[in-house]
Amino acid sequence: MTAEPAGVARSAADRATIRGRRQWPLPRQADPDAPLLVVEGLTTHFRLGGATVHAVDDVSFTLEDGEALGIAGESGCGKTTTALSLVRLLPSNAEVVGGSVRLFGIDLRTKSDNALRRYRWREISIIFQGAMNALNPVRRVGDQVAEPLIERLGLSKAAAMTRAGELLDMVGIPKGRARAYPHELSGGMRQRAMIAMALACDPAVVIGDEPTTALDVMVQAQILELLETLRERLGLSLILITHDLSVIAETCDRVMVMYAGRVAEEGPVGTVFATPRHPYTQMLLRAFPDVHAGRRDLGTIPGTPPDLRKPPPGCRFHPRCPVAMDVCRTVTPPEVTFCDRVRVACHLYPPGSDGAPRPLPPARAGAGAALPRASAAPPEEGAS
Repeated sequence: MTAEPAGVARSAADRATIRGRRQWPLPRQADPDAPLLVVEGLTTHFRLGGATVHAVDDVSFTLEDGEALGIAGESGCGKTTTALSLVRLLPSNAEVVGGSVRLFGIDLRTKSDNALRRYRWREISIIFQGAMNALNPVRRVGDQVAEPLIERLGLSKAAAMTRAGELLDMVGIPKGRARAYPHELSGGMRQRAMIAMALACDPAVVIGDEPTTALDVMVQAQILELLETLRERLGLSLILITHDLSVIAETCDRVMVMYAGRVAEEGPVGTVFATPRHPYTQMLLRAFPDVHAGRRDLGTIPGTPPDLRKPPPGCRFHPRCPVAMDVCRTVTPPEVTFCDRVRVACHLYPPGSDGAPRPLPPARAGAGAALPRASAAPPEEGAS
């Protein structure tokens, strides 16, 4: 499915200004007038025994130069798989089976694995989740930051180590700590080292996969502030994967809410958070504390996500939705984009409707919006 871009397209002048902050020129095949990243109909499957797991199903979005997109949703909804599918950094039992991924107008989906290596780290890099597990425990931090410089840019070992020290200094780690091993650094410093590694080749897009996981609140704030500063300074575009809606509210321009491998809602952060449309988005926001609101019980979403080996027909959220209709159980809802640039896939908002948000019934205290028995089938067992 081809979705209308929800973001505001950059002018040629703005695009040139942001791209001018990067150290390296565009790839030879790039179209300078094309948006930075356009994903259409991305579909990724896993083979699990004799079954097929529909992990990502027909996902589309656009990312402009200098923009930050947050991807939210429960565990197992396809956030990380969507991001890793962009450059096919997937396990051996996974395959991108459909869609297109156009970077500067270049379709990465059609590239061979060998040709795609040119774009990994140089154009799209990743801050992996869990820095202690992502870093090699028996190699010095400086050597690990220098590795992509040697492998992707062909720098000499001496030049790469000098640049690694500069990168560590950029993210707030003294150059002398380049000789440290990961276990000699705090959690926050290890995460900063991962950011330095992701920035080594001056990429256009950085994917942050839960970059603040397992960090205390003060260190989380420092890491987010660092990412925001680097995004402005280096002309980065950011795809931020997180369960924490406050991180998206603080850091991102747009938010994409995913459920069971599909996009439920996507649009500007302020609009989606202030007037959520999709029932899943509304229930996610109910489950998150709001320091500006009065004291209230937090909502919950009853049931579990579906087993994606046998996803439910129609809207995949209908077994858990308190306002599910008969059509939701049989027909996949189309994605509709409204004038406020919010894209929603829900039968409450059919094509041609005014898009006025339809609030859910108030949740009963302590019940977390229990589902009416007549509205939804019993939830299937889900994989987390």
